[in-house]
Amino acid sequence: MNFTFRPVEPAADAPLLHSWVTRDYARFWGMASATVADVAAEYRSILASGHHTALLGLQEGVPVFLMEQYDPAQSPLHGLYAAKPGDAGMHLLVSPPDHPRPGFTTAVMNAVLGRLFEDPAVARAVVEPDANNHKIHALNARLGFRKQALISLPDKEAWLSVCTRRNFNDARRHLETSSLRKEQTP
Repeated sequence: MNFTFRPVEPAADAPLLHSWVTRDYARFWGMASATVADVAAEYRSILASGHHTALLGLQEGVPVFLMEQYDPAQSPLHGLYAAKPGDAGMHLLVSPPDHPRPGFTTAVMNAVLGRLFEDPAVARAVVEPDANNHKIHALNARLGFRKQALISLPDKEAWLSVCTRRNFNDARRHLETSSLRKEQTP
């Protein structure tokens, strides 16, 4: 699957993002009761921060996921883990599916991490998903993340997890090998 990325435009994209973040499947995003205006304000704030960006992932020109990248040293993670130069924080939200899409979320995460690691300054991806978000923990592990510590953030208990460039490349090779085996099975 091929994806492209474009910056979030807070005013224009707020209705779409609102339709994603207020659904039950996105409850861990923490915006279940947000209004469209709240979503627009959140993304204006993110983009104005200077250390946090938001991108929409597109498939054939249609938005299918939201990716945020941030500097962990400028976030609530500051002081909660052993930060290293080259750390890049990441958040991911996939659009609600219209129909089953086997392998889609794995392909999205693969694209997001691929984009992060295109930057030679990025050595590790850092995430802090809600401790109860078991689906994302499984996805993270599949793509090379390793749990580091259970941490308390202002809005949640979270599993701080880290993915090095090497772990991601190893996971990516494993996924490609598994995919080839499935294609070759009669």
